[in-house]
Amino acid sequence: MSTVLQQATRIGVLGGSFDPIHYGHLAVAEEMRVQQALDAVLFVPTRQAPHKGAGVATAEQRYLMTQLAIAGNPCFFVSRIELDRSGPSYTVETLRELHIQYPTADLYFIIGADMAMDFYNWREPEIIMELAQVVAVNRPGLALEQVRHQLEWPQVSRMLFAEVPALDISSTDLRARTAGGRSLRYLTPEPVAVYIAKEGLYREQGS
Repeated sequence: MSTVLQQATRIGVLGGSFDPIHYGHLAVAEEMRVQQALDAVLFVPTRQAPHKGAGVATAEQRYLMTQLAIAGNPCFFVSRIELDRSGPSYTVETLRELHIQYPTADLYFIIGADMAMDFYNWREPEIIMELAQVVAVNRPGLALEQVRHQLEWPQVSRMLFAEVPALDISSTDLRARTAGGRSLRYLTPEPVAVYIAKEGLYREQGS
């Protein structure tokens, strides 16, 4: 285990399919690292990507792309915690396991504003909030004020709200661009773009 993670007292947790990872993910992670004085940010790829269709990346390919994307940032790490666990990947179970791995660290679970609006329909949301400080960040076209109005008191009082650079980049668009033979330059780190091309990923993805 990295010395940074071993000694960390504040760890950000950013989950997602990362199919593929892009600069929007990285910008959010770095902004949260600075704003919340995090010692490390842990990227947690989901075991099974939520979208369907031909040409999507495997779990191992998504894990590798995430590793390629964060290389060079000594505060960024990738966890296999959901990839190596059988059955559905529930956030509450992931956070429980992370507490076992990093018992002395406070966890900051980072979610987009769109996810925050539906947060109380998740499995055991109250337990999630006991295990981690939930931080909701703005998304393109969705301001944090909309989340505050959606959530009821005292739910809203238990979340942190953070403004981040809301880069209008999506994995869906990157897959569509690849399928159409368009460039991914400046949308995802160059090693990720090279890997996508080398592996022929997303070529059969229709949208």
